[in-house]
Amino acid sequence: MSNQNLPVLYSFRRCPYAMRARMAIAAGDYRCELREIILKDKPEAMLKASPKGTVPVLILEDGTVIDESLAIMLHVLQLNDPQNWLLYKADSLSLIEEYDIQFKPLLDRYKYHVGYPELSFDEHRDNTLPYLIALNQKLENSDHLLGDNIQLADIAIMPFIRQYAFVDKQWFDQQDWPALQDWLHKHLNSSLFKRIMPKFKLFNDGYTYQFPNNNESFL
Repeated sequence: MSNQNLPVLYSFRRCPYAMRARMAIAAGDYRCELREIILKDKPEAMLKASPKGTVPVLILEDGTVIDESLAIMLHVLQLNDPQNWLLYKADSLSLIEEYDIQFKPLLDRYKYHVGYPELSFDEHRDNTLPYLIALNQKLENSDHLLGDNIQLADIAIMPFIRQYAFVDKQWFDQQDWPALQDWLHKHLNSSLFKRIMPKFKLFNDGYTYQFPNNNESFL
């Protein structure tokens, strides 16, 4: 059943870009209709709105399409930012840009190393290490990346560190990065993260959800 008169969010539960968009949406209590997809079976309506076929895609009530996760986060938080995640917006955007543009391609080569045979698995992982070490050093001096309060950068970068950690969780846990490991653990066990990670049934199977949902359990 469709949730009428709400913005529409196309999402894929395990996509880190979709995760960070959903966290901002939940934190800002921005009501939308969530349509869960799988990437091998993309709905025609989503592809019509955003032909590039990536998630997340947010379609506003007036038909405006926002199909970049960071742009969705900013749109939502500029309307309502109760936790003040945009306090250090410029610093957040600078750090996010570094990790989106420089770190994420290295993460992909590490995670999907079979498709990048020019380097060994260990060599791909070695290329990522400066970025993890830098985050750990930041977190040795404060609870979060830009100080003692959560900012946009924490929420935007965390899903990629989660993805990184689970490539080889045993190895990640053995590294001398206690501050980074603690920061990730706290985010993964936060009420916010749990709130955005229920198992959604697929839009192509006839399911939609009001999101965030404070009153009912997700299926």
